[in-house]
Amino acid sequence: MKLLILDAGHCLSLALARESNRRSDVELVIESSLAITPQRLDDVAPDALIVPPLSRPINADPASVTAHAEAVEACLGLCRQRDLPLVWCVSDQLYEQGHEEPIDEHVIPEPRDDDLRRLVQAGDRIRAELPRHLIVRLGPLFALDGSHAWLGEVLDGLVRGEEQRAASDVVFCPTSSDAVAMALIGILQQQGCGADAWGSYHLAGTEPVSAYTFVSMVRTQLQTRLEGRGESVELGGVKALNHHHDQPLRRVLNCRRVLEVFGVHQKPWRLEVGRMLDLWCLARDEADGLHKEPGKA
Repeated sequence: MKLLILDAGHCLSLALARESNRRSDVELVIESSLAITPQRLDDVAPDALIVPPLSRPINADPASVTAHAEAVEACLGLCRQRDLPLVWCVSDQLYEQGHEEPIDEHVIPEPRDDDLRRLVQAGDRIRAELPRHLIVRLGPLFALDGSHAWLGEVLDGLVRGEEQRAASDVVFCPTSSDAVAMALIGILQQQGCGADAWGSYHLAGTEPVSAYTFVSMVRTQLQTRLEGRGESVELGGVKALNHHHDQPLRRVLNCRRVLEVFGVHQKPWRLEVGRMLDLWCLARDEADGLHKEPGKA
C-alpha cells in the first residue's frame, strides 16, 4: 500500500514516517507543503491521500484557516477526478461549544466562529462529492517533534523555566500522534482489503482531562524522571486559566464506531506520555554525551 501525506513537518507526518519505516507493507511518500499538483499526484499514484489536521484552529489566524480549507478543497477536486480516497484529519475544536455527553460521529460540528465554519464547509463538500473519504476527528495531538507537537513544546518550555498556561475548564482527550499514525495505516489496510467503510470517524485517546491537568501531569512525570537521573532542573510552573466560569466545556469524542468497524482501540494518553518521556530522556542522554553502554557503570 502506498500512501501520500502532505505537510512534511507536521507531527502526524513524522509519526506516519516512523510507523511506515517499521513495516514492509507500507510505502509512504511525503510532500513538503499542503499543495499538490495533478502531475505529482499522477506520478506518485498513491492508494490514498492524507491531509494532516490544522491543530488549534480556534487560535489560528483567519488567513491560515482559510488557506487550510482551500488546500483541502483542492485535494478534494484532484481526488474526485481520479476516484482516489481522501483522508482528512480534523481537530476536535470544530465542536466549539462542546457537549455534556461524548460526541458521536454523526454529529456535524456547528461552530459559531466564521473561520471554524469554513472548515466545516470543506467537510460538507467532501461528504457530498467524494464517496471514498475518511474524515478523522482527533483530540489535541501530542508528540515530541514536528509542527503542532504539543508535548514537545511543553517539555521545552518547562526545561527553560517558562510558566505553562493551560485551561482548567476545557475537558478533552489528548491524542498521541503515534497512535493516530498506527490506526490510520490499519484502517487504510482494511479499506484496501474491501472493508468499504468510508465516512467520518472519531479517533482520540482515553480518559478525558483538562488541559491544566494534562500539563501538570507532564510536569510531574518530567520532574520525577529528571530527579531519578540525578539532574537538578528548575522547571517552569503551570498556571490554570479559566474561560468558562459557569461550567467546564467538554469536548470529548465518542470513539466507539472506529472500534466496532475497524477494531481500533484507543491508547491511554498517560501511557503514551510516559513512553514519549522515556524517549525524550534517551535523546537528552545522547545529546549530552551521557549515554552509557550496557553493563558499564
